[in-house]
Parts: sequence; structure tokens; C-alpha cells
Amino acid sequence: MAFGQGLRQVQRQHLKLLPQQIQLMKLLQIPAANLEERIKEEMEENPALELGEETDNREDADLLQQEAPEDFSAPDTEGGESAEEEFDSPFEFEGMDDANWDPEDDVPDYQTRDINYGESEEKTPAAIKVESSLHDLLVNQLGLLELDERKQRVAEQIVGSIDEDGYLRREIPSIVDDLAFRQNVLTTEEEVEYLLRQVQHSFEPAGVGARNLQECLVLQLLRQRSEGRDVDLALQAMQQYFDEFTKKHYEKIQRGLNIDEESLREVMNQLIKLNPKPGGVVSSINKAETYVIPDFYIENINGKLELTLNNRNTPELRISSDYRDMLREYERGNRKNKQQKDALMFIKQKIDAAKWFIDIIKQRHETLYNTMYAIMMHQKEFFLSGDETSLRPMILKDIAEKTGLDISTVSRVANSKFVQTEYGTYRLKFFFSESLSTESGEEVSTREVKKILSDLVEGEEKRKPLSDDQLTDMLKEKGYNIARRTVAKYREQLNIPVARLRKEL
Repeated sequence: MAFGQGLRQVQRQHLKLLPQQIQLMKLLQIPAANLEERIKEEMEENPALELGEETDNREDADLLQQEAPEDFSAPDTEGGESAEEEFDSPFEFEGMDDANWDPEDDVPDYQTRDINYGESEEKTPAAIKVESSLHDLLVNQLGLLELDERKQRVAEQIVGSIDEDGYLRREIPSIVDDLAFRQNVLTTEEEVEYLLRQVQHSFEPAGVGARNLQECLVLQLLRQRSEGRDVDLALQAMQQYFDEFTKKHYEKIQRGLNIDEESLREVMNQLIKLNPKPGGVVSSINKAETYVIPDFYIENINGKLELTLNNRNTPELRISSDYRDMLREYERGNRKNKQQKDALMFIKQKIDAAKWFIDIIKQRHETLYNTMYAIMMHQKEFFLSGDETSLRPMILKDIAEKTGLDISTVSRVANSKFVQTEYGTYRLKFFFSESLSTESGEEVSTREVKKILSDLVEGEEKRKPLSDDQLTDMLKEKGYNIARRTVAKYREQLNIPVARLRKEL
């Protein structure tokens, strides 16, 4: 049998995603806090874009629509539509995926190049906040120890091996090997242990440098005892009955220490005040300095909800008047000169890109507003009352159907966005939840069930906490048809421990 090459015709559907559409999708993901930075990047890239309110200049529009030079490729749009007509609706690009755009298509370079983020790398703007880390704090304290140059390098290796929780996870022999092979510093396990003890007993925060939870808590109690506090019983309990403490077997601790119930309660109060993650003290200080810039504001004005889009970080943009003037001059001049043709093509490219970007910013605002408005109306009862139990089941598909947007676009809008209400500031993802049927057949939000579950645990008697079976029965009494395993899943999602670990004296 002979095999040969041949031609065949194949018909297939192909959706082409223009770079301007990709720009819109990327801009939808950027929160309000980073939008101004993104606009500044575009202004640096495109000198035809400047700050100021845009005016409707018909003469300039006519100039852009005039016949271009023979060697000038005007913006290519499907169906012969203009750039403005392409972006009449912010919902026109739905159902398309970034992977469908073929950069090898025969279109001008300025259209295939992604003006926003470069050709091959997507940059995500992020706010930079200067903060001190646990490592910086420990390195600064090394200066308080009187060490020679070799011991200083050993101590720096120890400090560098401490993780962000404040624990030394690396074994002592491994630290000795690291110093020998990587820094050519010879030391012994005994010397590393000695320097580690200095870090553990003198550095702040107390408990840093511990190798496990028990050692961490013991170090904190030893620090308190050195400060004159009476923690001998608590120290004995932690050294001899650590397993019983973690499992909350209080009766065994009481019998082992031979103390009454009042003394046991005092010991437990001392232990639960210890910090299991001493390094978290530094990170919590840094987190306290952070703040959220909401993308939306919702106000309740006499029972009527009013939605506002946060435009404080979105300056007004317009096409540069200098570039408009240059465009007029080159249009009136002799276009037979190749240098003039190249200059005219460059000016038109920049003005087109500026117009596209201005249009995309406007569409971003419209898409964000329409999406948030649909969410607000769907969860109207919550925004009026602030009661989490009034939240309705809502998934991305629900909002997509109401707005005419694609589910992926709704997801982009909901990602990293915040809304400020009179009851607090929430992530948009907070309002999305699955549904659960009650005995009456009514569908309620799983977030409502979680809120009730959280309230039940909060109101329980801590000496006899509620088991998952008891919680399931109580929810069924309220009309929620739910299985015990589902209660356990919701409890874990709420970071609520099992009943035994919630028990208090």
C-alpha cells in the first residue's frame, strides 16, 4: 500500500480575542487601590494619553477616519467596525478565552503587542508597604551578644533558620553541616546548642527559637519566672503533663499535681495565655497597619440602597492636545514624504491606543457597577439589615444571568474587590454561597446555616460543650435538614475545634 501526501479542507470555528479585549479583562481584575498605578503605567507608555477631562472634538474624529496612507495599516476589526463600535457594550466579549487569541495572525504589530503588560509577562500591580520582619528583629538583637566573628556567623545561621512562627525547624546537626559546607565555618553541636540557648532565653519575643510547642511554652514560663511571677505549678504541668494538656484531660493534671479545682483553674489560665506562635506577634503588628480601600460604597438612605463606585484612584483621561495638533499638521502637509508617513502612522497609533484605553476604563466602570448592582439587589435584605442569616443563596451563574455577563467575567469582578457598608467592609466573595433546603422546601444560604452554627457554639456551656450530634439535632429543630457530617464540615470551615477541645473549667 502506497502512502502519499495530500490536501484536505477542514472547517472549524475560531474565536479571536483582540488585545483590547484582553486589556479589559485584565483591568477588571485590578482593585481600586491599584488602578491609579496601572493608569500611570499606561501614561508612561503612551505619550498621547494625559490627565484631564475628555471633550468631544468632531474635527479630530474626522481626521482619524480619513483615508490613511497606502502603507499605513489602520486598526483591523472584525466585520469592518470601528474601534468605538467594538466597545459599545462591555458585555460583547463574553464566552471568549484568552487562549483563543492567535498572536501569529497577520495584523499590525501595534495591535498584536499587549500594550498593557509587555509581550510575554503579565505584571500584577501591588502596593508595597515597608515593614519589619521577625528575622530583622532577631538580627538586630544579635548585636546585644558579645560574640567574635566566627560565633557571630554561627548565631546568624541559627537566626536565619528560625521560621516566621518563631520555631527552629532545622536539626542541630544539619545547622553544623550547613555552616561547614556552605560558609566554611567549623563548629560543634555543643556550641550551636549553647548559642541557641542564649537566643531562647534572652531574645524577644519570649519563646522564639523553640523546636516544638512544648519547649516554646516552657521557655515563656521560664521567662515569666525570671521576672518574679509565680508560675511553678504551670511550669510543672507543662513539663510533665503536656500531652494531657493538649487533650484537655484536666482531671489527670489535677491528680498528678495533687491540687484542688481552684488551683487547677489558675494553672490553666496561666497556660492558655501563652503564645503558641511567638513569631506571630511581629506579623500581627504588621497586619494591624494594613487597610483596605473599598471598590464600592453602599448607603442605606431611608430604606433605599444607593450604590457608588469608588473613582478616587481613577483620574480623568484625555488625548493629548499636542498630539491632536501634530495630527492636524501632518494631515495638511505633503504625505508623499516617507518620513512624514512614518510620523503620521506613529501619531495615529498612539492616539488610537489612547482612545481604546479611555474606552476600556469607562467600560470597566460600567461592568463593575452593573455587577455590584446585581449583587446588591440579590442580597438586598442583608444590605438593609446587616444580618448574615438574611443572605440568600447566590452563585456566579445567578449574577451572570442577571447582568448578561459571562461567568468568568463575574469571577474577575468579584476577585480582590471590597464593598463598604454601614455594617462593615466585605469581600465580594463573601456574598457567594451554595444553597441548602429546609424542611419546608425553602432554599437558604449555607452561610446562614454557618452563622447559626457559630451562634450555637458561642452560646454553649463551656464546661459541657455541644457535640456534632447535638448541634445537628438543634439545627434540625430549627428546620434545617442537615447531616452530621455536613455539620462537622461547616464547623471545620469556621475553625471551630471538636467539643472535647472546646471544654473549659
